[in-house]
Amino acid sequence: MLKQIDAGVLTVAYEETGDSAGWPAVLLHGFPYDIRSYDEVARPLAAQGARVIVPYLRGYGPTRFRSADTPRSGEQAVLGHDLLTLLDALEIESAVLGGYDWGGRAACILAALWPERARGLVSVNGYNIQNIAKSGEPASPEAELRYWYQYYFHGERGRLGLERNRRELCRLLWRLWSPEWRFDDATYDRSAAAFDNPDFVEVVIHSYRHRYALADGDPAVAAVERRLAAQPPITVPTVTLDGDADGVMAIGGTAGHARHFTGRHEHRVIRPGIGHNLPQEAPAAFADALLTVRGWAG
Repeated sequence: MLKQIDAGVLTVAYEETGDSAGWPAVLLHGFPYDIRSYDEVARPLAAQGARVIVPYLRGYGPTRFRSADTPRSGEQAVLGHDLLTLLDALEIESAVLGGYDWGGRAACILAALWPERARGLVSVNGYNIQNIAKSGEPASPEAELRYWYQYYFHGERGRLGLERNRRELCRLLWRLWSPEWRFDDATYDRSAAAFDNPDFVEVVIHSYRHRYALADGDPAVAAVERRLAAQPPITVPTVTLDGDADGVMAIGGTAGHARHFTGRHEHRVIRPGIGHNLPQEAPAAFADALLTVRGWAG
């Protein structure tokens, strides 16, 4: 059921599945995707007693800013803070968190900075907290090629490209990042409707500029961003996942991120042919990881 709630600077639209008195699980989507990524994850979790909350992130779907004066920031600190304020608004003391891409970043931030609010974590592509201080350091040429869209968004040509061609551009990213996923037009169209949000372009462009220190952040979360600069460890029980055909993942995968997880941690590679949108491409594996960390947490 689609619901709405005022949470911090946003009115958040979210889908809720399962028993309202069940154990809370909050699942967070990435760019350029939406809550439909979790349709086949939510059902098995609900069958195991979960109250599953899947929110539209800022700039997506029916989620809206409550004030015209709020900066349309997409920086990592606001994503983590949005999740914290959502838990507060829903009066959820602690939840099992799952996410990928932007959503994985929000979940990692909450688990790192407010571990008492996270019973466990499932994160696609490992430790998703950006190291902005080192964003100017070049990666390997093959890795840089995967980031072409980020560099495109750094200029006004890219901003206009996203504004004018958002459906075509985002569909291209789906194909490049999940090269073996044979999604049909209806599947894409259901999610692409979320990109019609009036703040989508501004939030996306700010996200990809801020992470390279090319745009100022929102002063309201400056203290959070300073804490993230220390690359804080994640202490809560965590399963990290990589798809074996993820077209945007770091070359060689993210098993090397294990040093950032100081609590119980397991890294899993999901195959065959699983790309970047892992919960939609391999929902059983994602649900199993969530149930695993829930079991570890007790």
